[in-house]
Amino acid sequence: MVSDVESGLGPFVGVEEEVVAKYAASPRWRQKAVTLFVLKDLEPLVRQLCEGAALPPGGLATLGHRPIVNVYDLENPTACHIFVNQQAMEKEGYWGDHEAVKALLAHEHAHPLSECETTRSARRLKADLSTESTRPLFPSEDEDSGWQGKVDRLLALIVDKLCLYAPREVFANDATIEGSFSASLLHLDKKNVLSAAEGLRSRGTLRQMLQDEVEAGSLTPAGADLLLAIADMKGYLDLAMETASFYRQSKVAEAQELEEMLFAQVMPHLDPLVAEAYPKLRDAYTGLPDDASPEALVQLERALIGILAEVLNQKGLRLECRLSVSPE
Repeated sequence: MVSDVESGLGPFVGVEEEVVAKYAASPRWRQKAVTLFVLKDLEPLVRQLCEGAALPPGGLATLGHRPIVNVYDLENPTACHIFVNQQAMEKEGYWGDHEAVKALLAHEHAHPLSECETTRSARRLKADLSTESTRPLFPSEDEDSGWQGKVDRLLALIVDKLCLYAPREVFANDATIEGSFSASLLHLDKKNVLSAAEGLRSRGTLRQMLQDEVEAGSLTPAGADLLLAIADMKGYLDLAMETASFYRQSKVAEAQELEEMLFAQVMPHLDPLVAEAYPKLRDAYTGLPDDASPEALVQLERALIGILAEVLNQKGLRLECRLSVSPE
């Protein structure tokens, strides 16, 4: 263990030992060494990595905001490095929450365990997006305040997170549940749903900011409506990956308990089209196979992207996506 945090480390060591002990009893476990870094922030890790590494959605720009990250080498399954970000953990309310910490550590350790043909195929896919307005959304090009660029960057992040990266998250959740951490994962997911409900207050602030832009003439009402829907997609649709894994692992009661909270506290406050996209994504994730070739996964990814494109199309934006497979 390595740390630059002065206090509160004892529980982390105990939880990490508990998590590793459970996983080590599985024949799938191949790691002989685990290094646990508990750091004030992940700046030391960010400095060591390059943008070309196999990073989570958002790349280096968002890596420093993640609470826990598992860095491991696909060619060397005998070791991994777990990085805990104290600042991010405190911000999300995880620091000091034993069950949340256990779920986060279990999920990160599940990533190497959940590697399969589908996750390997997902790493080889690349998405090139293009968009076209079908109604007036933004000012003319001469007056453009950069809205189109912002939309394109947000959609690239959303497609990366909800489509290309989704198999790795879903299968990691599967392995977490299979590893007997379903109660901890449910605790964490319920905590995140409550945080999402609390975060809806910022949605009203965003709506007002967009309305101010409309009144200033720098954005059309349709453009403001589109941007609010995109914010909803980015902020809340990833919860479908959590409920899908409970269904995949026949934990129906847990999935339904989580969805009851979601449908009561979050979905009614989102754009209706985004709320309608949630069960479509959930069902698509639930049906993900673990043996998809890159070519087969391209077809599955097109279906996922199509769910998002359907929402955008009804908001006046046509999304086109070309998926390509990189060589091994």
